[in-house]
Amino acid sequence: MSNTLKASSTTAASRGRRSFLAGLAATPLVAAGLAACSTDAPSQQPSSPGSAPSSTAVTASTTVTGRRMLGTLEVSSTGLGTQTMAGNLYGPVTSRADMVKLVRTAADQGVTLFDTAEAYGPFECEAILGDAVQPVRDSVVLSSKFGWNIDPVTGQQTGGLNSRPEHIRTAIEGMLRRLKTDRLDMVFQHRVDPAVPIEDVAGTIRDLIGEGKILHWGLSEPGLETVRRAHAVQPLSAIQNEYSMMERSPEKAVLPLCEELGIGFVCWAPLAYGVTTGTITPYTRFAQGDFRPSVPRNSPDNLRANMPVIELLQDWGVRKGATPAQISLAWLQAQKPWIVPIPSATRLTHLLENIASEEVTFTPDELSELTTALDAIKIRGARLAAPILSLSGVEAPAA
Repeated sequence: MSNTLKASSTTAASRGRRSFLAGLAATPLVAAGLAACSTDAPSQQPSSPGSAPSSTAVTASTTVTGRRMLGTLEVSSTGLGTQTMAGNLYGPVTSRADMVKLVRTAADQGVTLFDTAEAYGPFECEAILGDAVQPVRDSVVLSSKFGWNIDPVTGQQTGGLNSRPEHIRTAIEGMLRRLKTDRLDMVFQHRVDPAVPIEDVAGTIRDLIGEGKILHWGLSEPGLETVRRAHAVQPLSAIQNEYSMMERSPEKAVLPLCEELGIGFVCWAPLAYGVTTGTITPYTRFAQGDFRPSVPRNSPDNLRANMPVIELLQDWGVRKGATPAQISLAWLQAQKPWIVPIPSATRLTHLLENIASEEVTFTPDELSELTTALDAIKIRGARLAAPILSLSGVEAPAA
């Protein structure tokens, strides 16, 4: 991808994410990049007859220049999540080769934080990322996750969680092999194992850090006391939880705890599985294999009840010259200087739109006004199905 793409910018001619993307694609250098990533293939976005109109014109800057600290680890202000790249979460992707090119383009455009997990695929998203970052390995941060009971050879998920020390070591060796690297910049325990004391997990990570195989670590969706206990054994660099304008539970206790302990925060699903992009409505029909219809918050009735959030985003998009997705990501980044969203993308236009959120800023009064308006909207529907949700906020057993 040409370095001159970094300097390109364009203003869309009319309204919303689709108009922004159309305007971006019309820019010659970006259009060349689109062709390189074969994004003229059929879109994998859900169909949305009756989709509500979005916001007005937006200026796109396609380079991430901001940097943030997760503990002592420096990363780009926006990262890239890879979970959708295996094609089994939101529906099929164009091709594996396109996903490799997308990751390489993200790195060229200033993204340094790339998030994956052994469970994504399983294994396939790590392999895609490993192939993609070889030319730039020393300038990016590779983050993966362990903790599921996954066969290390076949990738078969044999059920439940497994953070026993010997299994962690096996998982880490597999990650290093698939990511084609000699060290992991960050690893997360994907979910707290209710059968393994967190002191055993943290002690194993401490040993692996001593061996140079891991540089930093964190926890995903943990219980609060588990965070404190883990941090006492081996300091945590980050917590990774779902956080978006439609899922704000981290604000109650997790973010204050991170601030107290000097731990960074990584937002997964920062666009609420695509809802806050403004492209999903109660009329949306998802592709076969897309997991999003299983999310209670995404039922037609709940989506209809939650549309005031989208209307708010559209209004602010008009005010700020941005898309709803960009307002969503910029709002998250404005909460704390150590918060880093990791939106996923399988299309170059979406990647460029997401990283251009860095150009959207709020004055203190604007941020207060937007947050107050958001506070007044009650979100209806759980963020995940009950069996998955039950794995969040778990406290590890006593040592």
